Amino acid sequence: MSIVVTALTISVAQLAAGHSHLLAGNIPTPVGVQPPGTQGLTTILSWIAWAVTFLCVVGVFFVAGSMAFAHRRGEGSEAIGKLGWVMGACILGASATSLVNVLI
Repeated sequence: MSIVVTALTISVAQLAAGHSHLLAGNIPTPVGVQPPGTQGLTTILSWIAWAVTFLCVVGVFFVAGSMAFAHRRGEGSEAIGKLGWVMGACILGASATSLVNVLI
């Protein structure tokens, strides 16, 4: 049994040595190049990204303020659902670039 395993190992090693250019070839890394004429679109998308980030921060502050007032009135647990929605929007806004890159 060990002779068969040794012979098989040697055969695989010889095969790999004979075709090493196929097994360990240089794999090119593609570089993304922005198409000409799309700088205006890129600028608008970056403005939208900043606006979404700003609105998420404003939303968190708004919900925090509403939670403070609700806590003062004894209704603090009702505002937690709003915080969940705002945090979900923040996560979606932060991951939008990655989602678009995956889909494209």
